[in-house]
Amino acid sequence: MPTRSRRAEIARTTAETDIQASLALDGTGKVQVATGIGFLDHMLTALGRHALFDLVVAAKGDLHIDFHHTTEDVGIVLGQALKQALGDKRGIRRYGHAIIPMDEALAEAAVDISGRPFLAWSVPFARDKIGAMDTELFEEFFRAFAFNAGITLHVTLKAGTNAHHVAEACFKALARSLRMAVETDPRSPDSVPSTKGMLEG
Repeated sequence: MPTRSRRAEIARTTAETDIQASLALDGTGKVQVATGIGFLDHMLTALGRHALFDLVVAAKGDLHIDFHHTTEDVGIVLGQALKQALGDKRGIRRYGHAIIPMDEALAEAAVDISGRPFLAWSVPFARDKIGAMDTELFEEFFRAFAFNAGITLHVTLKAGTNAHHVAEACFKALARSLRMAVETDPRSPDSVPSTKGMLEG
């Protein structure tokens, strides 16, 4: 186990949203989420549970307009929390990957905690909404998360037609790949896993 506490607390307030979040990387999957968007809460709960992160998110946004600002800004805050909790990234495995089935859906995520933000998103949805949530917002969340965390993230849908299953498989694949990537490497617990000696781009 890491000797330092890999935790972060982030608060972000704009004219559009007010968000507080706390993240503990070495948790047990205890999650408390309230964004005002039911399906997003469901996805973030799956993310924390399967990554074994302890996660608290409280968000208030301009939902009377639409869900875009809240979804994107939650991604920003969680990305910032991950980056802060990782610190200098000493001792982490750095890379993670997962292929997750969800009934007929199959999603793959691959993560490099590189310090170089990038999102490759290849996830088509068969319909525009899941309940009241626009499916195009999932890409916005993943992009905001990746760029603010400073990670390279590839998410690819291998199979799937049910939009709920597709989204859930993507979030669970992200969770499992992050769980692998942030783990302490027992063979190199005191080194930054880079030939540069740093992971900041």
